[in-house]
Amino acid sequence: MTNKAFQDCYPDQLSHCYGCGRLNQHGLQLKSYWDGDETVATVTPAEFHIAIPGYVYGGLIASIVDCHSTGSAAAAAYRREGREMGTEPPLRFVTGSLHVDYLKPTPLGVPLEVRGTIEEVTDRKVVVNTTVSANGVVCATGRVVAVRMPATMVTD
Repeated sequence: MTNKAFQDCYPDQLSHCYGCGRLNQHGLQLKSYWDGDETVATVTPAEFHIAIPGYVYGGLIASIVDCHSTGSAAAAAYRREGREMGTEPPLRFVTGSLHVDYLKPTPLGVPLEVRGTIEEVTDRKVVVNTTVSANGVVCATGRVVAVRMPATMVTD
């Protein structure tokens, strides 16, 4: 496996997502990597990602969980097939189910560490459990069921 971010291996036509698309200049451009059997990303929300002064908007946290988890799903599927990410045919996943629990208020102005563990991998779906931490404290947990992207969603 390479040290390239999962999202940097997506084909151009699948790289426009607000949360993780490398071609979306207005998005977060989240970058996820393997760290042993876990996946990891770091993101620092901007001041305009505010809920109330000093704290991150919960919808942004859900987006971070979502994008990190679907990227982790793609990486897990490639790993299961013994292939490098970015090889053909592309393996890309979309959200089938997203559940987020907000455990503590998430402070603005600090890097957030996002960690994923793969619960299940099949030909059609991957289940990922994700945590979002600030200053070493888990602020949110999430569970995503990611499903293989249908061919009808891919445009050239």
